[in-house]
Amino acid sequence: MSAATAPAVALRRAIHAALSTDAALTAALGEGRIHDLPPMSPAFPYVTLGEAQVNDWSTATEAGAEHRLSLACWSRQGGHAEAHQLAHLVQQALHDAPLALDSHRLINLRFTSAEIRREPGGRTYRALLRFRAVTEPA
Repeated sequence: MSAATAPAVALRRAIHAALSTDAALTAALGEGRIHDLPPMSPAFPYVTLGEAQVNDWSTATEAGAEHRLSLACWSRQGGHAEAHQLAHLVQQALHDAPLALDSHRLINLRFTSAEIRREPGGRTYRALLRFRAVTEPA
């Protein structure tokens, strides 16, 4: 693992762990419905960790990385309400969360935006949430 990808992997692991142990989110989803890789035949509703972009955020004296990442909440509850509720729960679980990262320190994790929409076919709703994080070596 390169120095550039190590904080990104550590951050994804910490996010997955935080979501998997959040009582309110687990109550809304059910157990085992936070996925890094979407399952072939998922049980709805569920959450997936999505795309990530990592940029150098170093200063003249300190190393750092800026992360822009997305998560998606998927629902087939027959309308947008469940997608909105799940998006809110994910935001509550992660915004400013003091996550512990392996070999890195999380400076901040901030919710930046959400987009809730009906997917093609009309049955599935997706809430796409975007977050920004800054990390530095521990």
